Amino acid sequence: MRRLSIISLLLLAALGLAAQNVRVEAPNLVASDEQFNVTFSVEGEHAASEFEWEPGDGFRLVWGPQKSTSTSISIVNGKRSKSVTNSYTYVLMPLRTGTFTLPGAKASVQGKSVSSRSFTIEVVSGSASSSQSSSSAQGQNSRSSAAQGSAAISSDDIYMRLIVNKTRAVVGEGITATLKLYQRVNIAGFEDARFPSFNGFWTQELQAPTNIDFKRENVNGEIFNTAVIRSWNLIPQKAGDFTVDPAELVCLVNVRAASSSSGSIFDSFFQDSYRQVRKRISTQPVTLHISALPAGAPASFGGGVGKFEMKATLTRDSLKAHDAASLKLTISGSGNLALLSAPKISFPPDFEQYDVKSTDSGRSRVFEYPFIPRSHGDFEIGPIEYSYYDISAGRYVTLSSGPLHLSVARGVESESSAPAGGQLVQNRRDVKDLGSDIRFISTKLPSLSGEGKFFVFSPLFWVLALLMIVAAAVLWYLMRLSAARRADVAGSRNRAATKMARKRLALAGDFLQKNLYTAFYEELHKALLGFISDKFALDAGEQNRDIIAGKLAEASVPESLTAEFTELLDACEYARYAPSAGHEEMNSHYEKAVSVISAIDSSMKKNKSASGAVLALLMLLLPFAGQAASSYPDSLWTVGVSAYADGRWEEASKAWSSIEALGLSSPELCCNLGDAYFRQDRIAEAILYYSRALKLDPSYGDARFNLEFARSLTQDKIDTVPEFFLKSWMRSLCWCLPSDAWAWISLVLLAALLALILLFLLGRSPSTRRWGFFGGVLALLLLICTISFASWQKRDYMQADDAVVMIPVVSVKSAPSGSDTKDLFILHEGTVVEILDTVGDWSNIRLSDGREGWIKSAQIIII
Repeated sequence: MRRLSIISLLLLAALGLAAQNVRVEAPNLVASDEQFNVTFSVEGEHAASEFEWEPGDGFRLVWGPQKSTSTSISIVNGKRSKSVTNSYTYVLMPLRTGTFTLPGAKASVQGKSVSSRSFTIEVVSGSASSSQSSSSAQGQNSRSSAAQGSAAISSDDIYMRLIVNKTRAVVGEGITATLKLYQRVNIAGFEDARFPSFNGFWTQELQAPTNIDFKRENVNGEIFNTAVIRSWNLIPQKAGDFTVDPAELVCLVNVRAASSSSGSIFDSFFQDSYRQVRKRISTQPVTLHISALPAGAPASFGGGVGKFEMKATLTRDSLKAHDAASLKLTISGSGNLALLSAPKISFPPDFEQYDVKSTDSGRSRVFEYPFIPRSHGDFEIGPIEYSYYDISAGRYVTLSSGPLHLSVARGVESESSAPAGGQLVQNRRDVKDLGSDIRFISTKLPSLSGEGKFFVFSPLFWVLALLMIVAAAVLWYLMRLSAARRADVAGSRNRAATKMARKRLALAGDFLQKNLYTAFYEELHKALLGFISDKFALDAGEQNRDIIAGKLAEASVPESLTAEFTELLDACEYARYAPSAGHEEMNSHYEKAVSVISAIDSSMKKNKSASGAVLALLMLLLPFAGQAASSYPDSLWTVGVSAYADGRWEEASKAWSSIEALGLSSPELCCNLGDAYFRQDRIAEAILYYSRALKLDPSYGDARFNLEFARSLTQDKIDTVPEFFLKSWMRSLCWCLPSDAWAWISLVLLAALLALILLFLLGRSPSTRRWGFFGGVLALLLLICTISFASWQKRDYMQADDAVVMIPVVSVKSAPSGSDTKDLFILHEGTVVEILDTVGDWSNIRLSDGREGWIKSAQIIII
């Protein structure tokens, strides 16, 4: 026990001696005419003795050393501890300018030698007054600031700079920005600090000190007290030239105020007074030139810019089925680690995968992929590839891990499926989907039309509707006219005049064949007079030569036919009382009567059919829907389909975009463009074009399926405010067919409505008219619904109130301003927002869950 006690005492003595150390305090920068202090402190449980130090050749010892000793004793839980500090202070004056390394001091503590470190002091030419005034800002009581008086504070004595380590970078390359304050005045405090907003950059604060710690610094041969106010790591998100907004700061500076003097030499000592002056300082604008990353990024590119290394490990390389394990992927190095996206890893089939977890650890980022195997066997994962852009090499670099082998034994569920007899029974279960994907593109050539053109309310739509109404009106008029004609006796006689005349002429022809002279002319005379009386509804007293000639003239019958007709009447009357002129004369009169009656009838019908000819001409001149075939868009469509089928997604998107640049569009074209962008991992563009396809045709099932699948891959999961169920039902019904289909159905219903109106107006029986009335009401209601559905879809397309976030990360502000506004929340690319208002280059947006904010209009694209 005695030996152990001695050893313990020796160890404690050794530890106490080791605890002794020599600390040095000295400025790193002084003026050539400035006196300064160098203080050495020996701390420990025992006092120091035999202290030695020489300043060297570059300095003159003005005074010292001044020795002071302090002792502190503390008792904690009955244990007593003692600390002794010996301080040695020297006052030095520089002899010349330059940088000097001063040797360390040596001291003896209980016979043991201890020493301090050597230190460096830089001596610059300049006045000691500036350094002394700056020393007062650090708490050293100096009175040289009295030289300033109440004069204005110069911008050369206090200013602020934003220092960046580089002004040219590529997207994703880190830039360090440091906000630094330079001063040589007496600063009492700060207020109203305003920092840059760094629009277009992802920012991370590196330094944000609560207490400002000033250090001396040589600035162009002058001594300044400098302090870091803030320091940021900036990562540009897009290419372009960006001007950083100035930072502003109000400094409270103590300025000596002038006071009245009585002439005594003690006034300057006892009557010093100071006042605070607010000095606003700001930085100069800094322009950063950001270049885009080169094209041709590998498919495994995850946004990394810098220099990285990758390591992939499994938490367990052997386990049982239905047990959980994780794959950890560690990416370390220098660059934009915080913005790296998780690499895509293809796990074997029948592996359940869960959300990827990411953690940051110093200069590395760890991605953890939890999974559960559901089948036993030996599996291989990988190799895993991850690409980044190497700034120093100026190219993309692909990191690859080796394959990871995993052995999965039968789990509890598999073992429980074996019966007691030992015979293994296969564990049966439902067929499970191994994965899901977007639907394939449309290969059939679509019907391309101008962007934003709908059939509803188009000129062709109105022309067809007007033609139906005109046709119904004409039909109604003709049917009314037919009924009137049936009730008009005179009209009936007019229409039957030619028929009766032919019958009489046929009878006269029989008399001609029999050579019955008198009977022939009497019948011929009756045929002529009967034809005229039936045509013009003449009574027996009006059947004279003058009246007949006048009626024929009113009917626009040529005068020659009128003369021939009257001559035939005269010949018939003369032949009735004159002897027979022979068979040839009778035959000549008969043929002439047939010819004249036919000619008069034809002349009168020709005038009445003029309106019919005009109507037929109008029908021939009606415009018809058609579109000239263009071989150029067809060839571009075919090129895009072939490129997509071969896996050349970028070529396919360029071909289809060329069709869109011609001003042509269709739901199939927009959906195919979305598919091509999806294959290029451009999820935001894919969501944009899927949404445009659904705006053109809400009933397009492939576009809706692909849109939901693409949205499931976005980072923002936003709950949707439930819609009123009646509106939801109506919207679902409206989306059953595209707008043009509803427009054509409305024209069919318009035709049915007009037919039912005619049935109601012209029906002869009450039951027929009743069917026409109720059927017309039903057709009218359906017509209103179909027109509403077609116009609803057109109105939704024309409204530019939805947009898609196109940049990776964007902060939503509380007001349309980049400064003095609060960040409300963060959105990622692919999120769909509703535009409420636009002010300048800012847009007021609303999410589907009701949250609102302001965002730069250039960061979104309207659907």
